[in-house]
Amino acid sequence: MLNDTLPAPHALQTGDALEGLLATIRAGALEFRAARRIPQPVVEQFRTVGVYRALVARRFGGLEVSPMTFLELVETIAQADASAGWVASFGVSATYLAALPIPTLEKLYANGPDVVFAGAIFPPQKARRVDGGFMVSGRWPYASGCPGASLIGVGIAVEGESGGLPRTAVMPRSSVRIDETWDTIGLAGTGSHDVVVDDVFVPHEWTFIRGGAPSLDAPIYAYPSLGLAAQVLTVVGLGCARRAIDEARTMADGRGSITGAPVMGDRPFVQGVLGQAEARLSAARAFFYDVTREVWGQLCAGETISDKQANKVRLAATHGAQTAFDVARDCFSLGGIAAVRSDNILGRCFQDCAVVAQHAFMARGNYEAAGRVMLGRGDRPGYP
Repeated sequence: MLNDTLPAPHALQTGDALEGLLATIRAGALEFRAARRIPQPVVEQFRTVGVYRALVARRFGGLEVSPMTFLELVETIAQADASAGWVASFGVSATYLAALPIPTLEKLYANGPDVVFAGAIFPPQKARRVDGGFMVSGRWPYASGCPGASLIGVGIAVEGESGGLPRTAVMPRSSVRIDETWDTIGLAGTGSHDVVVDDVFVPHEWTFIRGGAPSLDAPIYAYPSLGLAAQVLTVVGLGCARRAIDEARTMADGRGSITGAPVMGDRPFVQGVLGQAEARLSAARAFFYDVTREVWGQLCAGETISDKQANKVRLAATHGAQTAFDVARDCFSLGGIAAVRSDNILGRCFQDCAVVAQHAFMARGNYEAAGRVMLGRGDRPGYP
């Protein structure tokens, strides 16, 4: 059920290990898109640099890094390739797996903290209560990273339970069939296929409420869990939009025109688009990380996070994802006809950022939800 043990680093790996990972990702990005998954050797490199142990409790050999540290790591990976960043982002799973009972977590991490988990929660499928647990069957879409996972979680609906948050049943990858349905214009390499389960028994202690109270007492597990789940996806857009700006700048520095027009960098229109893109992305990123540091500081001081503060986390995540899409779109427009090629990086960044911005956690409708909370008009299930 668990991954093999790896040598345990005491911190996230940077330097040569991280640069080697990024070089591999940049070189293989088009292959990832064609294969519709991140290959296992790259997943193993994620493990080596600490993606999966980053948010695991120290008592289980993890690092318990700050949310800022983890978010910046995912953002860096996403700048190399958004699909790779998206799959790496699910290292965040350790924070909601923390809602499992302690004895289950001890079994989960018995062979080390580098457990690769993938989940597909919605729509929750009806599960039948039996002695000691549940019989689970159904199909769940959008199980990002499932081809490389050792554990899979699926959302179940249990008669008599209420509260608006789904229960998640955790099972070995061997108990799940992957139906390769993922075929998209953006984030094509994430392997976000359907997972199918046929009458699998899951013990009660291997289930948890998604977004429920953690079993572990540490600041990282008190951080707004659904907010962090949105943030780790938003930084994929932020990293991808940064790549788009960098590529557009490089293009503008040296690209002329077949019509005899000035080099792109000498055109006022190009200068204006890039200047505005830099300002918008930098401002959205600053808001995003400022809110993260503010909430993290309060948690480390022993304070409780209010719904108002959790709402700021979600608002910053929504704004970051939407701004990243706008920036990538503007950079794409500078690429001219060349950007429409399937292998062009500006076209890929545009498509990838579009998919990030479409995700339910960061879609434009969340602006309305944020405004409702700000105005004291209540919230909705699963928000903030």
